[in-house]
Amino acid sequence: MEKGYLSLSTGVDPIPAGVTEGARRATGGTPATAAEPGMSPPDPEVAEKKPRRKFTAKYKLQILREADGCSEPGQLGALLRREGLYSSHLTIWRRQREEGLLDALSPRKRGRKEKEKNPLAPKVAQLERENERLRKKLKKAEIIIDVQKKISEILGISQEPTDSERESS
Repeated sequence: MEKGYLSLSTGVDPIPAGVTEGARRATGGTPATAAEPGMSPPDPEVAEKKPRRKFTAKYKLQILREADGCSEPGQLGALLRREGLYSSHLTIWRRQREEGLLDALSPRKRGRKEKEKNPLAPKVAQLERENERLRKKLKKAEIIIDVQKKISEILGISQEPTDSERESS
């Protein structure tokens, strides 16, 4: 009864159990078997999309110099085709060059920046040492004067300045 039912509705004879005809995949291809020579699985390392290009500041400045040197009609187009660039690249790079951004991107020496040495630094250091030496000498002199005042008080000697000391002060 089943045989007649399938053949009447679809017009196809039913497939006997255990027998398979080449089953198809949803993509429409036939299943790959190990026996088929020349068939290998696709490489999983292939990038789906091209990576974005990155241009160095040096390259940009070189292309801008070449573009500025183009004087005849068609030279600029040939340059752009040769390098695989668009005119919008030149527009953006020219703006960056005017703003000084391309110079800022150029490689620099790494590490701490060297401080500019003051040409007067050795003289300043010498004067500071001399100033400190004179301060110490003045402090010693003040201590000696204080001791002399105390001794004169103990001994009862008057401390009135003489005429020559008054004229000098």
